[in-house]
Amino acid sequence: MIEISTSILTVEKGKEAETFFSLEKSKTDYFHIDVMDGKFVEKDTYQNMLEYASFIKRISNLPMDVHLMVKDVKKAVEEFSSVEPNIITFHLEVCKNKEEVMEFIKMIKENGARVGIAIKPETNIEEVYEYLPYIHMCLVMTVEPGKGGQTLITDMLAKISELKTYIEKKNLEIDIEVDGGINLKTAQRVKDAGANILVAGTAILMASDYKVIIDELRG
Repeated sequence: MIEISTSILTVEKGKEAETFFSLEKSKTDYFHIDVMDGKFVEKDTYQNMLEYASFIKRISNLPMDVHLMVKDVKKAVEEFSSVEPNIITFHLEVCKNKEEVMEFIKMIKENGARVGIAIKPETNIEEVYEYLPYIHMCLVMTVEPGKGGQTLITDMLAKISELKTYIEKKNLEIDIEVDGGINLKTAQRVKDAGANILVAGTAILMASDYKVIIDELRG
């Protein structure tokens, strides 16, 4: 089943409540919370996303999908766990060693969330394989993290296929989420490659009818 995680990165100030209610009514599966610290990526959305996530928790029962693009994973897990997200994803690239990866996985689980590991475009997919039995989702970035509205890097489709093949071969139950440049032109190729959760922000929020585009992306 294909699920849609709507990135709220570009939600207009002053229109938060209206947008979040509309997205819920349009049946997005998740609110995608893009947390950036200005260190791991250039942009800093940290406080803004913490505010948005806290607001969503008060007004909606929809699950939150928190994507940490931060260097201090420990601090971010502690802070964002307060909004009770469904899943927290951290980047493999910020981890010094295997012990740290396992420590973050354990910490997220202890805080009651499911665990995702994200990889940037230049990271080899094989690097995540040993952690797959311990996590719930692998997030394949199809653009460089840190900016909205980028074009999908088509070379990443092979990476998604490779991951899907490995998961099936090892008989693992794990979601493949894809983030970056997802729109009506690219969604089908990403789904065909093996992804079952699509992150879209610009494509949905720029549309006049959220439900129409969410249904089309899903279908």
